[in-house]
Amino acid sequence: MAVALILVLLVIASVTFHLFSPWWWTPIASNWQYIDNTISITFWITGIVFVAVVTFMAYCLLRFRHRPGSRAAYEPENRRLELWLAGGTALGVAAMLTPGLVVWKQFITVPPDAGEIEVVGQQWQWSFRLPGADGRLGRADTRTVAADNPLGVIRTDTASLDDVVINGGELHLPIGKPVRVLLRSIDVLHDFYVPEFRAKMDMIPGSVTFFWFTPTRTGTFDILCAELCGVGHPQMRGTVIVDDEDAYRAWLQQQPTFAQTMASGEQPKTTN
Repeated sequence: MAVALILVLLVIASVTFHLFSPWWWTPIASNWQYIDNTISITFWITGIVFVAVVTFMAYCLLRFRHRPGSRAAYEPENRRLELWLAGGTALGVAAMLTPGLVVWKQFITVPPDAGEIEVVGQQWQWSFRLPGADGRLGRADTRTVAADNPLGVIRTDTASLDDVVINGGELHLPIGKPVRVLLRSIDVLHDFYVPEFRAKMDMIPGSVTFFWFTPTRTGTFDILCAELCGVGHPQMRGTVIVDDEDAYRAWLQQQPTFAQTMASGEQPKTTN
């Protein structure tokens, strides 16, 4: 009786916490509400299964509890039950996967008018590269990484000369403009994650991954690494600031270009 009661209370407490939790969602700051909808579908399906299974366990504890003189019926197979369980599980998994496939197609289909930025992860800081006046990012190669060129930007590529390189500082983005985020890692596996953007992607050494999103509200948001990357992983934090158009342009004009940084012999600046 006590165990059955505990199971019932566990179901009630879990459902109540899920419905009234103050930590339900952070305020969304991008166009990826589809991600929230997909997660909600998963919660509903798994929640219904959780309630059904735990409630059934409580029922079995009460209905089939030990009684003097009672004997359990031996039934090693039940074909009908097995078919129902296998079919129900297959439908549930398909219902969780299908919305994700639809969202994934949208997630990797970049609008033609999207801008482009680069995020580079290394133990244990974030760096950023933005296109300059030509609107294009120059090429980069990990083999060209040096003390005065920590992102490995190729100096002979003319498209890279007006790029803005920011090490360990703040990333600024304009509101309402779609942006394609190119992701690189200098050393080990990282994962660029801003919870309010509802978008994240692994950063794989030797590869360039990407996703896109549109910032939908101004504000300051934390950048996290969502992949264990060494002893400094918890401190691998950054900041992204979504500005209105005028504030973004004013900030961008204050940043030196890659060519100016190389000419001065200084490290690319850390913004504030």
